[in-house]
Amino acid sequence: AVAARLRALGVQPIMLTGDNPATAQAIAAQAGIGDVRAGLLPQHKLEAITALNAQAPGTVGMVGDGINDAPALAQADVGLAVGTGTDVAMESADITLMRGDLRAVPQAIALSHATMRTIRQNLFWAFIYNIVGIPIAAGLLFPFTGWLLSPIIASAAMAFSSVSVVLNSLRLAKARIT
Repeated sequence: AVAARLRALGVQPIMLTGDNPATAQAIAAQAGIGDVRAGLLPQHKLEAITALNAQAPGTVGMVGDGINDAPALAQADVGLAVGTGTDVAMESADITLMRGDLRAVPQAIALSHATMRTIRQNLFWAFIYNIVGIPIAAGLLFPFTGWLLSPIIASAAMAFSSVSVVLNSLRLAKARIT
């Protein structure tokens, strides 16, 4: 289920594990992961992440929970440590999932996408306010139209810009990330 949700988000899951190949294949089959690399030592995981970074067109992420995963977590574009794992893994990762459930990985990715979308929206509206408001406040339209923006109205517009950014950002708290 997690692998299918990751693929739906455009993420190609690959299992890198130190477990023996038979165990890894059995777990991967249950999880729906087709690309399995088993029997790996920490340096092999690091080499695999480095190779994926070099060949993959997008962002390479690594999810891990142990000391053996720490170098690969640090090398990945985005390292996600499982909160029930070792302190070394959590220190090496960019993100620590608060629970030991891998279903949190697609949720974290979806939340990061929603956050980036909100940041882009906030930047767009802040630029629009400034592109329109600053020239009018500076008197650019005065010679042509006689319009001059009162400093009180200009400051109210800037305050409204800030309030709209905050309100838009607060929508993330109510986002339903499944």
